[in-house]
Amino acid sequence: MHPEIGNTETAFKYRTDKDLKRTYFLYSFIASPRRTRLGVGAVQAAMAFHLPIGGILKSTIFKQFCGGETLDETGKTADMLGKYNVGSILDYGVEGAGSEAEYDKAVEECIRAIRFAATNKDIPFVSLKVTGYCRFGLLVKMNSGTTITTSEMQEWQRAVNRINEICSAASDRSIKVLIDAEETWIQNPCNDITVQMMQKFNRRNVVVFNTFQMYCHGTLFYLQEATKHAIENDYLLGAKLVRGAYMEKERARAKQWQYTDPIQPDKESTDKDYDEAVQFCMQNIDKLSLFIGTHNEKSCMRAVELMNKYGIASSDNCVVFSQLFGMSDHISFNLAAAGYKVAKYLPYGPLRSVVPYLLRRAMENTSVGNQTGRELSLIRKEINRRRLRGSSAQ
Repeated sequence: MHPEIGNTETAFKYRTDKDLKRTYFLYSFIASPRRTRLGVGAVQAAMAFHLPIGGILKSTIFKQFCGGETLDETGKTADMLGKYNVGSILDYGVEGAGSEAEYDKAVEECIRAIRFAATNKDIPFVSLKVTGYCRFGLLVKMNSGTTITTSEMQEWQRAVNRINEICSAASDRSIKVLIDAEETWIQNPCNDITVQMMQKFNRRNVVVFNTFQMYCHGTLFYLQEATKHAIENDYLLGAKLVRGAYMEKERARAKQWQYTDPIQPDKESTDKDYDEAVQFCMQNIDKLSLFIGTHNEKSCMRAVELMNKYGIASSDNCVVFSQLFGMSDHISFNLAAAGYKVAKYLPYGPLRSVVPYLLRRAMENTSVGNQTGRELSLIRKEINRRRLRGSSAQ
């Protein structure tokens, strides 16, 4: 069955008329960079002065982009998505304070999420970032190749042990772990720890996924080398492909420190490498599992065509499409309706603790104007379709 990406009835079937209007208002606000900057500043100030804006945030941006404040709330959102054959990825949205105690607490929270996911057939994944379990400064030092001290080596081993504990709990319960990408100046040790986990837990099936940011120079080559390494060392590669999330920060740092910009020269180069990476993975699907994380319609449809070309069934668990909760429902729900494996990233956590994530999401939507415009046009199309349907029914 071929997906109809533009079918708004399928895309927004789970949204009430009230939900759609709220979503339209939110995206209309985000569409203006100036309004968004002012809004983000106002929220940050209100939070700093402990003003009572929680109700407004929870009924607007939190409801749009987060599954809930607790696992039970998030589970209800996952159940709702599951009714439309859309899976969920639990993503604890609280950003750690950077202490050893906080890192240990984060392990407990992630394992709690894994146990919760194991009780819900519609939650096949959990997500984590290495920086949630290891000090950023240590990762910077290790990435630079500078010799680390004995105490730093012990600190690093504690971080490895934390990630290992999480992956072990996931493996025991048949839950998959997506290890997100980080900034390029700390990515090498993050890759090292992820490869170590894949070698240990991806022997019979893929439990652990590494993330490949295709907007960086050399990522396509690294993906090919990672596949070769997996084959030579008798484990399966988990390949999560994304375009990237830190472009402005990466460019600014490269300019400040006067080194070669790690980001591709233009969007076309990124798109080319992304699509080539998808094709490479499809050609090697017996040696890996592919997680296609993108809001790009063309990339998704091209991936569908490649699955047909290489005889990969739409229901094959080795290929999963994914978008963020609250975004690109026209892709997620139409792919799922056509029988493809789809999972939404579902951030959760206490409202005040998740605010940094929400504000970043608002700013990222502003910086990708065509994405916001596309969302608005699709929502408007569905609102008009429902209005016409209601008129004809009277």
